[in-house]
Amino acid sequence: MNNETNPQELTAAVVEAEGDLVSPKLAALRSKFRELVDAGTVHLTLDLASTHMVDSAGIGLLMSAHNTLKKAGGELTVIHASKDIIELFRTMRIHKHLSVSGD
Repeated sequence: MNNETNPQELTAAVVEAEGDLVSPKLAALRSKFRELVDAGTVHLTLDLASTHMVDSAGIGLLMSAHNTLKKAGGELTVIHASKDIIELFRTMRIHKHLSVSGD
């Protein structure tokens, strides 16, 4: 019997953002993303229910996570985004790269 992990068995995780996605607060989220990806997570859902603001560093982190997950055959999904954040993502065309849903 083969004990290797089947590459078709892709894992998923949900991460709740703790506050705004702004430069001074991104280290913990970046670390959590790395930890999950290193553990084999390829489908990542980011819950923005408690997020009111996303700056350029936050957008950079989301796009980096998206690219990493896409290369692994997965995806990044954003849920519970505020109307303002959805509008920001549309303006910056981020919604063309990842699935974004609102409250």
